[in-house]
Amino acid sequence: MEFRDLKKQYSVLRQDIDRAIQETCAASAFIMGPQVRKLEQQLADYVGVRHCISCANGTDALTLALKAWGIGPGDAVFVPDFTFFSSAEVVSLEGATPIFVDVCEGTFNIDPEDLEHAVRQTLAEGRVTPKVIVAVDLFGLPADYARIREIADRYGLFILEDGAQGFGGSCNGRRACSFGDIATTSFFPAKPLGCYGDGGAVFTDNDEWAALIASYRVHGKGSDKYDNVRIGLNSRLDTIQAAILQVKFKAFKDFELDAVNAAAEKYTTLLRDIVATPVILEGYRSSWAQYTIRLQDSATRDALQASLKATGIPAMVYYPRPMHMQTAFAGLDTRTCPTATSLCERVLSLPMHPYLTEEDVEMVYNAIINSLK
Repeated sequence: MEFRDLKKQYSVLRQDIDRAIQETCAASAFIMGPQVRKLEQQLADYVGVRHCISCANGTDALTLALKAWGIGPGDAVFVPDFTFFSSAEVVSLEGATPIFVDVCEGTFNIDPEDLEHAVRQTLAEGRVTPKVIVAVDLFGLPADYARIREIADRYGLFILEDGAQGFGGSCNGRRACSFGDIATTSFFPAKPLGCYGDGGAVFTDNDEWAALIASYRVHGKGSDKYDNVRIGLNSRLDTIQAAILQVKFKAFKDFELDAVNAAAEKYTTLLRDIVATPVILEGYRSSWAQYTIRLQDSATRDALQASLKATGIPAMVYYPRPMHMQTAFAGLDTRTCPTATSLCERVLSLPMHPYLTEEDVEMVYNAIINSLK
């Protein structure tokens, strides 16, 4: 069994993907070809924003957003303690200070109550100035943007929506990557919408920021290709990746998003009385980058993971260490985030993808039952 079955996806979409690659090769516009611009427009329309600017990867997308806002030394950026490293890495790379915030037990997303505590604490200490909230749509589920927006407006902060795992998720009909002042996503192959390499995108309704990001992604160029008006990055999406994404995006909209939600619903129906299953709040829909259960302690989790592996079922730990315990952040005066720390000891992600069958889900369920007995 595959954890995320990209081989099966390719077998289903192979004819269209192969054609898209061959057409790109024949045209030989390998960098910033017409497929890139077309994809950007399609993604912007789907999300419901004015601008989509593609780039080389999801980490660069976050970096481009921070650069557009001029974030740097002396600035504080609030980041959930339970997330992938890049959500905070990009803050330090710009010279700003990441402030770690605890998360909610059921949704895994940033806890608005602790977020406000962190903002107030940072203001009271006066060492750095609060500027940005990084709200991560973890495992495919949008964060609590209604409450996050209230806090952002109260303290004059930007919201950077890290939708690397959240593309396709929604809240009350509004799609992920439309909630932040700027939002980002990743097209890493295992993401809900992934390419066959690295890729990313930035979303915003702000014309000025969009123009800055478009400049920063190509060496800070101005109106003339060879007049560089600022120091930027080399962060362009390859045309072949854009062509592949166009094929996969159609499948994502037509059937994959529904299929992955059906698989998640089957998991939850079978497992909710056995283990702690993911919480999907009313009005929310996840794109299920991961299906993550919670066990009672690390020993139970580790034993279950080993038992599943022995039966040929891959299960992964996302994430084994909270941000504030990362070696790279050892010098920071970090806050206490007990929920995030506890989750790192108890979470286990099960196989999840649009091509998971009911029989596959039942096999995982039976293996879990046998192990926990």
